Amino acid sequence: MKKLMMVAALAALGACSQQAEKTAEAEAAPVLETVTAPADLTTIAGDYDVKMADGTMATTRINADGTYVGSSPDGKEIKGKFARKDGKDCFDPDGDEAEVCWTSTALTADGSFTSTAPDGVTVTVTPAKK
Repeated sequence: MKKLMMVAALAALGACSQQAEKTAEAEAAPVLETVTAPADLTTIAGDYDVKMADGTMATTRINADGTYVGSSPDGKEIKGKFARKDGKDCFDPDGDEAEVCWTSTALTADGSFTSTAPDGVTVTVTPAKK
């Protein structure tokens, strides 16, 4: 379950672009529409903080080469491949764990968003402060 939560946290990260421009729509309350993130992973690449439903935190880094590495709330490291498929953010962890694709909301004024897994698990993702 912890590994699933970590994959969930990592999956949520892909939808955010650290270079996204703020718009009036983004400054409004979150919208339950999916975000069409650019295919160019250089705009998605970066570090993110992920807040789980129970309030615990995880982190992840999406790399421009389509890989990711993250740390679960219990400190366990998870690595794998990241891709955009059919408007969803998909994380395929190394090993025998199955790929999980997440649906994300529009960015809010602070650049955060929520992302939901097929099983209903929802996390809040925020670009990590430098």
